[in-house]
Amino acid sequence: MATIAGVSAPHPSQQQQVRGPPPLGPFGPNKLHSDPERFICIYPAYLNSKKSISEGRRLPMTKAVENPTYQEIKMVLDDAGFVLGQTYVLEGKFYPRERSKEPMFRGRFKVQLKQSDGELLKEEFPTRDSIMEYLGEKMPQLKHRVNPPKGAAGGEQPQTQGNQGGQKKKKGKK
Repeated sequence: MATIAGVSAPHPSQQQQVRGPPPLGPFGPNKLHSDPERFICIYPAYLNSKKSISEGRRLPMTKAVENPTYQEIKMVLDDAGFVLGQTYVLEGKFYPRERSKEPMFRGRFKVQLKQSDGELLKEEFPTRDSIMEYLGEKMPQLKHRVNPPKGAAGGEQPQTQGNQGGQKKKKGKK
């Protein structure tokens, strides 16, 4: 599982190495396209079909995914050929419009679109919308979304509840 940069960083007074990438500086027009300050930002809320446009969804409902997590986005980006720390950065940030501060809503991706000379990094992803649409297409095909584990919320729990309810009805009739 991925670790989020900055989540478990030591206190500045301690003399330890800081985990994760160095903090990003302010944007400047003299920055190269290969600098992380020029990467595009993607939050899980942009892809969430449970959110309205005013809550931060940026994809149409037909292309959005129900409650995406940063782990799923990371899997799809890795599969697309992006490299953590080189062509994308994962930060432990919350989307500002997100009301819930639970860990599942955490994660900001900064993804590189262009090389330092201005050429596209990957021809199949010319814009931020193309990357988000690709994420929306591929996330439903992930293994744990297609075949959820039996111990998950959608697994066998409803079936066992139905059997228990049936037994109670039989006891009540006797």
